[in-house]
Amino acid sequence: MTPWEIFAVKYADRNSRTRADSFIFDDNHDQPHPMDYFIWVLRRGDEILLVDTGYDAEEGERRGRPVRMNPAEALAPLGISPDDVTTIIVTHLHYDHAGGLKHFPNATIHLQAAEMAFVTGPCMCHAALKAPFTADHVCEAVKRLYSGRVIFHEGDGEVREGVTVHRIGGHSRGLQAVRVLTDCGWMCLASDAAHFYENFLEEKPFPIVVDLEDMLTGFQTIRKLASSADLVIPGHDPLVRQLFPVHGPDHIIRLDQGPLKGVRT
Repeated sequence: MTPWEIFAVKYADRNSRTRADSFIFDDNHDQPHPMDYFIWVLRRGDEILLVDTGYDAEEGERRGRPVRMNPAEALAPLGISPDDVTTIIVTHLHYDHAGGLKHFPNATIHLQAAEMAFVTGPCMCHAALKAPFTADHVCEAVKRLYSGRVIFHEGDGEVREGVTVHRIGGHSRGLQAVRVLTDCGWMCLASDAAHFYENFLEEKPFPIVVDLEDMLTGFQTIRKLASSADLVIPGHDPLVRQLFPVHGPDHIIRLDQGPLKGVRT
């Protein structure tokens, strides 16, 4: 089985956060705790898969969370044009993961059926559950469905040889992690199954949660999906940029060759 290259592409950050924004149980709730925003590229020869799309300047302005660059444009140093992307794994439909779907018009998306049911069902009558979603992004996913460009998964599923998805839930009803074969072993792109290393290493839940039990169980699942804890990649941790090597411009980080040092050091 041929391994994949994986790149984390940073397009935004938010530094005016505290630990209370990241952990339900934490004694140092008022200490600063910044967050990075990434999308991920899987590449094997001429094959390109995108994991999530990020959000653009328009969404950033609406939410008061500006982007450093449009995620679609941030892919250019990797030689990727948005029109060339034909497959996107959408880990969940929160604005910062599915907010750029419109910039990839030729893509078929892979999504958990539970996520589509969640975002189009009665749970969205609750403001607290609806807050991380944007109606236009959900409608874009529905349009893809009606044009025959959504592939649904029920739990575990294979996207390509060496690339599988696994429903985790917790943070969102249909949140899925992505397991990828690399030169250094099986890597788990956790997305928001663990926003930060500390979430899963210390079993500290993130405050935006639909099902706390699923989130806690998910911490164990993502560790099992990866060959080691060093190969679990959290969705928003700035430490990723310290642990893994830069690939060209400083907003692109290469993951598939493993970290420069262990996550516990």
